[in-house]
Amino acid sequence: MSSKPAEKKPGAQDQERCPGCGKTFGAETAAFMTCPDCGFHYRMEPHERIAYLVDKGSFSEFSANLRSLNPIDLLGYEEKLSEAEAKARMKDAVITGTCTIEGKPLILGLMSFKFMGGSMGSVVGEKVCRALLKGAEEKNPVLIYTTSGGARMQEGIFSLMQMAKTSSAAAELDKAGVPFFIMLCDPTTGGVTASFAMLADVIMAEPGALIGFAGPRVIEGTIRQSLPEGFQRAEFQLEKGFVDAIVPRKDQRKIISVLIDLHRSR
Repeated sequence: MSSKPAEKKPGAQDQERCPGCGKTFGAETAAFMTCPDCGFHYRMEPHERIAYLVDKGSFSEFSANLRSLNPIDLLGYEEKLSEAEAKARMKDAVITGTCTIEGKPLILGLMSFKFMGGSMGSVVGEKVCRALLKGAEEKNPVLIYTTSGGARMQEGIFSLMQMAKTSSAAAELDKAGVPFFIMLCDPTTGGVTASFAMLADVIMAEPGALIGFAGPRVIEGTIRQSLPEGFQRAEFQLEKGFVDAIVPRKDQRKIISVLIDLHRSR
């Protein structure tokens, strides 16, 4: 079974060896942070996605000042949050805002794996819920880019509650007849996969993204069997019907614009 190796993003000066095909290329040729030969998709941060996805200058963040507390008084959690905030340059693992794509209004959420593995605590759950409910109220479609290791264990039962909370908000959006789109990025696992990430009208994925609940090593250890090649990758999930489409970054802006048009009369 192959696994995606640890990756270094292409730098401004370096020659980069692609983790997917092993070929070396100049960083300046890596459009959309993908390998120019095999299309390997490097992980991206929210501000990098906004730059290629939305109409220039149209993104306006909301719920920006929400910060995680320490609901179960776990020793050292505040320090971990401070470290994560400095590393990701975000206040938590998701940002939400309004924007336009080709002039069409959209509510956008983008998760960051840099912030404690994109884990879903109370703030992530609250911001996702606010985005979904804002979509329902304003009748504007919602798109969320997910990347997560699952529920945030440092918040105990409070993080697990976010699964039901976000699922309920997704149901309200559906009840209002407003389209909900998901883009699954590498990796999307655990409680995020088991809640709102699989409740969209259209579930897309980036090429090669790891998508599942438990990780392959945990599954292999539990069932004591080897897993098939490419297990839980986006292509495997598309074949099994868990994903509707695999969309490379270079096509995402256009595809999302088309999806908004197709769902307008829903």
